[in-house]
Amino acid sequence: MRKIEAVLFDLDDTLHDDTSAFQSAAEEVAREVAVEHGIDARALKAAYVAQAETFWKRLSADQLATRIGLARARMWRAALAELGIADAGLAERSAANYEAYRKKYLTPFPGAIDLLCSLRGRGVKLGLVTNGFSETHREKIAVLRMGELFDAVFIADEVGMVKPDPALFAHACRVLECAPAAGAMVGDRYDRDIRGAREAGLYTVLVDVHRAGVPAGAPQPDATVVSIACVAAVLEQGVRAAAANRAV
Repeated sequence: MRKIEAVLFDLDDTLHDDTSAFQSAAEEVAREVAVEHGIDARALKAAYVAQAETFWKRLSADQLATRIGLARARMWRAALAELGIADAGLAERSAANYEAYRKKYLTPFPGAIDLLCSLRGRGVKLGLVTNGFSETHREKIAVLRMGELFDAVFIADEVGMVKPDPALFAHACRVLECAPAAGAMVGDRYDRDIRGAREAGLYTVLVDVHRAGVPAGAPQPDATVVSIACVAAVLEQGVRAAAANRAV
């Protein structure tokens, strides 16, 4: 295995359970709206989740100038419209409440903090690479108490690039002063995290929390694990090799 001097991590659903957090917050908002307007809370939650998943799946560099708060209000407006409610003010309130509620559900996956601390303590440089927006993700990282564990944080709208652009992974390696061949990328989405990092020349680790596997015909990641707690084992040999090289 190659030596590993730096490791890049995705944030959402890699280091913490973002799916559970955002769906729980959406459910809270949907229940409140349902009580006020006599609609099906489950249907509203499902409509919002579908809007959010579509937004993030289609995110491109052209959309990075968008304020995520406004985008979320539009998602709620569209979800409400599916249930026959046309109320821009309610959509804005729902978006604000959603963001407030989600914070209480933010918690690292078991083993995530230990992994980051262990790697950092062994001299491995760490980078966080996320397709989020600084408007909300800087606060999310702070709530998760992870910011100080990374040597650099790369948020899509701050760097002007979106995963899976290989240039984003190459940029992160340059900032960390690490050749891509001595870097690794750890993420939960093959198309966003693994494909671009592999093209940039990094060692790739798929954390398959969604049990989605690898798309048919796509090149395999260098390693696949079922949780972030399993990542240390697959990186161990490369981390040891880098440490030995530094000791020479």
